[in-house]
Parts: sequence; C-alpha cells; structure tokens
Amino acid sequence: MTPSAAAPTKLNKFEKYKVEKDGLAVKDELKQFSELGWEALDETDLVHRLKWLGIFFRPVTPGQFMLRLRIANGILNAEQLRVLASIVQRYGDDGSADITTRQNLQLRGIRFEDFPNIFEQLQQAGLTSVQSGMDNVRNITGSPVAGIDGAEFIDTIPLCQTIQDAITNHGTGNPEYTNLPRKFNIAVAGGPDNSVHAEINDIAYVPAFKDSHFGFNVLVGGFFSAKRCEAAIPLNAWVTDNQLADLSCAILRVFRDHGSRANRQKSRLMWLIDDWGLDKFRAAVEAEFGQPLPEAAPKDEIAWEKRDHIGIHPQKQEGLHYAGLHVPVGRLKADEMFEIARLAQVYGNGDIRLTVEQNVILTGIETAKLEAFEQESLLETFSLNPAPLVRELVSCTGARFCNFALVETKQRALALTQELTEELNLSQSVRIHWTGCPNSCGQPQVADIGLMGTKTRKDGKTVEAVDIYMGGKVGKDAQLGERVLKSIPCDDLKPVLRDLLLEKFGATARA
Repeated sequence: MTPSAAAPTKLNKFEKYKVEKDGLAVKDELKQFSELGWEALDETDLVHRLKWLGIFFRPVTPGQFMLRLRIANGILNAEQLRVLASIVQRYGDDGSADITTRQNLQLRGIRFEDFPNIFEQLQQAGLTSVQSGMDNVRNITGSPVAGIDGAEFIDTIPLCQTIQDAITNHGTGNPEYTNLPRKFNIAVAGGPDNSVHAEINDIAYVPAFKDSHFGFNVLVGGFFSAKRCEAAIPLNAWVTDNQLADLSCAILRVFRDHGSRANRQKSRLMWLIDDWGLDKFRAAVEAEFGQPLPEAAPKDEIAWEKRDHIGIHPQKQEGLHYAGLHVPVGRLKADEMFEIARLAQVYGNGDIRLTVEQNVILTGIETAKLEAFEQESLLETFSLNPAPLVRELVSCTGARFCNFALVETKQRALALTQELTEELNLSQSVRIHWTGCPNSCGQPQVADIGLMGTKTRKDGKTVEAVDIYMGGKVGKDAQLGERVLKSIPCDDLKPVLRDLLLEKFGATARA
C-alpha cells in the first residue's frame, strides 16, 4: 500500500501539506530557493518542508537557520568535524553547534543563501542531513563505545548505519519513508547497560540470547509528547543482527500505511498499537516483514546500571583507551570543534563519538600518550572529571533558539547547577534534565530530577517556570519519572532544587 492510498478522509493540516507536495521535493528546489531568499518562500516550504532536508527556520532568530545532521550511532571523524566547524565559524558569534540527546549535531546561525554550498561540503565529507526533521525517522542511536567496549555483545555501528542507509537511501533521500504520520525514533543497544535509553524509542533492539544464539529482543512504542509519555513495550519478537534494517522498514511501512493522520497528538506509533492491540500489530508487521517472527528470548542482557563514559577508560584493544569529555549542556563553538578534531588525530585514531548525554568521546589513545593528553588546555573546559551535579546535566535548546520553548534552558541550567555545586557536597552524580516545553526534547522523564518549562503567574505577571519530575531510572529496569511539583517560577527554583538534593540525594551543605 502506498502512503497516499492509506490517507484517511480527515487529514490534519500537516497531512494536507504533504498531500500537496512531499517534503523531500524541496531537495531539487533548494538552489532556486536560495537565490530567491528565504523571505520570498511559500510559508509551508519555509516552515515545514525544509525540515525534510534538516533545515529549520527559527522565528526567534529570523535569517539564522538551524541545520540538523544525521550521524548514525553518533560516529564521525576528525575531517568531518573540521568541515562542520568551518561552517559554523563563518557566522562568528552567531555560529555554534549543539550535541543532541540522539547522538547528533545541530548547527546554528546559518544564512539561507549558504545552504547549497554547505550541502556540497557535506556530501564531499560523507555527511547528510536528509530526513532529519518533521515526520521522518530521527537519528539512529547506538552504543557510544561500540567496537571498543570489552563488555559489548555486538558492535552497533554497522547496524545503525545499515538501518539509516535503508531509510534514507544512503543519505540521498528515500520517498518510501518520508511520509510517516509522525516522527519516529530507533535505537540499537549492543552492551549490558542500555546506553541508548531503549525505553523511549519507537523501536528499540536490546541484546538477548535465544537457544545460545545472539540476537535482539524488540521493544516498540516508546515516546514523549505534550499529550502523553509512554515507555516502549515488548513486541514478543526476537531477530538476528542481519534482520534489523528489514524489520525496521517493515514496522515503518505498517506505521506509514495505518497510523492516524487526523490528530497529530495521537499519531505516534503507540497510538496505533493501542488501537489495534499488540497481537494485530505484530501480525501486520510479520506480514510486511514476509516471514514469521520468533518469540522473544526469555530475558534480555541489560544487566548494568547505565554508564556515562566520562573520563579515561581502557578499550578492549590492548594498550588503547577512550576519553569521555564532558561538554557543558552540549554546546560547542567553532574553535572548540577544531580543537576536538585536533586532539582526536594527535592522540587517538581520529574518531569522535557523541553520546545521548550530549558529551564527546575520543578513541584509540595509546597508554604512552595519556599523560600529555590530560595536560591539554581544552580539558579545562571539557573536563574528564566534572563535578557530580554538572556531570550528567542535559538540556534542550531552550527559548534562545527554539520557538517552542517556554523558558531558556541551557544557560540557566548551567548557571544554576554551578551555583548549587558551590553550596553543596555530593558523593554521587545526579541526573538533572532540562526541557523547554512539553515536547520533552531534553527527556526530563528519564532523569533523577527533570525540569519541564512552562509559564505561571507571579506578582500579577506571567513568568517562566518549570514542572519538576522525579523517579526516572535508566539502565537496568528503566522507568519513566512522574511530575511531583507544578509551576515553580524559575526565579524561585534554586532553593527548591537545593532542598531536593539535601533530602533525596544525600547532599550536605558546604561549610
């Protein structure tokens, strides 16, 4: 069944845009668009369809666009990072890059007329941004230490790349998967610590042995939205590593052809599963997959608490190490990107890895080079041993660049956490996640303390505020947190967080 054949009689406005013209069609129009200038574009092309190429118009910074890449498993090399650094360097103080919670990069400050040249640079560097926004499959996440972790069961890098290549036609664009009812997330876990947050993905593959054979149990339906948040549930299916791309595409086709296109608040995969029931959904997936799906293995191999990978760690390759650099709230400037690329080549094997905690990992560092590496000045900013409160701080883009955000997040999160670090002693890390709105890009539901932007009234005025979530757990037996406090004005937030840290996380006041 084609996407158009599945269209219901009632369509929301976004579906009507897609009926008029597929989002991927703007790929062939980009050069013409750049010559016209963004001000002359049809509003639907400008605000919506350009997202199929990863180009985001931001009303809060008119004339300065964001470009979201696709970096399967968060792996890129030094030369690729230099290309990206040179792109954002062109825009001076307006240019920067953010590491996302899907092991990806978003470039900021870009002028619209530069996009044709930028896409040429990306193609030459082996990078792509196609199908990275709107109703497409987002960046495919995998283990950040794939291929170098002594505890892993399988290297997820080729698996994530194969899935991405199938969905995007090797980065050139694939119309078969550009008309989904809603966005879609896929993750592949390769080790025992659930480093990909499997529970919050529409499809997650978690390692599991069945009859002594290695494969993956399949989870489906995990998502966050303003209306509803749900953890992924077992599909009761087990697949081998060479079936992941085919099964992913089969599930996508079922979702494409049968997912709701009437109410966007009820269009994620879990709503279809709810409507049909798991048995009917599984049967439809089997039919699309073209063969029966074996029942899931009795248990999966997620057995560890989640690691953050910060600091120096031995690789499974003898005499080599990887270094996890803490990047405060995931924001990078051009000169820092150039420096990361230099360190990757001088000390390591030239690879750079991004994590869902918005940090950077450099790999292949020989033992003899560690001492010199640890003296590099960049590590004063991107620490190998950050303070407990800062160590696992995560933040979405926030109101400075995102028109959906109700509050500023990154700078406020960093400043507030640094102040609390000066006032409190903690013997353990505390995962604090900030998100600017209910869309939950900052994933507050998986945090020890999650903060979701909202508005409230204070002294007769509307002010920025947050709802507070607690109880999120990652790793083994992961679960989503729940809201415990509502509408705390941001100006009043510090003593509230201080009390939570003292009462719930063993903090003590500094003398």
